Amino acid sequence: MSDLTFTLDEVHALATSVLSHNGCNAANAAAVADVITAAERDGCHSHGLMRLAGYVASLKSGKVNGHAEPTVDKIAGAVVRVDGDSGFAPLALACGREPLIDAAKTSGIAALALTDIHHFAALWTEIEPIAEAGLCALACVSYKPAVIPAGGSKPLYGTNPLAFGWPREDNPPVIFDQASSVMARGEVMLAAREGKALPAGVGVDKDGRETTDPNEVLDGALLAFGGHKGSSIAMMIELFAGALIGECFSFEAAERDNNDGGPPSGGELIIAMDPQLFGDSEGWAAHAEKLFAQIEAQPGSRLPSARRYSNRRETASAGVKLSAKVHDSILALCEPSGSA
Repeated sequence: MSDLTFTLDEVHALATSVLSHNGCNAANAAAVADVITAAERDGCHSHGLMRLAGYVASLKSGKVNGHAEPTVDKIAGAVVRVDGDSGFAPLALACGREPLIDAAKTSGIAALALTDIHHFAALWTEIEPIAEAGLCALACVSYKPAVIPAGGSKPLYGTNPLAFGWPREDNPPVIFDQASSVMARGEVMLAAREGKALPAGVGVDKDGRETTDPNEVLDGALLAFGGHKGSSIAMMIELFAGALIGECFSFEAAERDNNDGGPPSGGELIIAMDPQLFGDSEGWAAHAEKLFAQIEAQPGSRLPSARRYSNRRETASAGVKLSAKVHDSILALCEPSGSA
């Protein structure tokens, strides 16, 4: 079957239609479709349309509230808390973003605690608008046990991504978004779907043996990047996105999850900092550019997010490619149960 080409507007419309058909109201469907479209736009297909099946499963099982109405509460001078009302994370994030930005520009540094949300997307889509507002930002979220702690034998941590964004005056922000595991689970899922082997050292099967079969890794466990170093970062994220904000750890999320294939309930922490208020309001941006220039001057080196921005420019003219088979599977999500 041949590939189909979609504009970004068509990708957004397709995602919105599927989500609306399966129980999302307009606000929640649009917010989730925004992050799916951004992922496809930037070539991050593991977090794009292929995730629709998981979103739909959560809606059909009743685990996720497709009509969630997040509530915002400023619980301290520089701490904003959003209760996600058991909905998908994107709408809660949209509700909390401007209060976070305002608080950071007032206090210099501020935090956004998101609770009772179901997170199923990449973090860079959440960091980018904060950096575009002139702020530095960090974000982290946990998941369900998928990563073995260093020296251990059983999954305990989620893939626990950490994202960072740095604003620039005449260029898009520098952003990285990376899992604490050697490879993000979504990338392993994509490899399984495409029938591709994984690089060595990504994960183990259910018996703890190293394997390059993505299906066996999904049934087994991922390894933390850098051994104990990545494991320590994963632990830090468990504490930031769990104990600090009154939310669950990855193993607790698994205990209460219904395993419908969609995202578990949990929390997220975002920290924003205004570089204008850290003592070098005139020089911080130019100083950072010196570092970026040194990185780019080395042959083969590039800034984090450069490839995504390149993909974004290409997609603007070439559109989003999707196999007819995958397109059919997405359309099937709108068919009544039991339909062929």
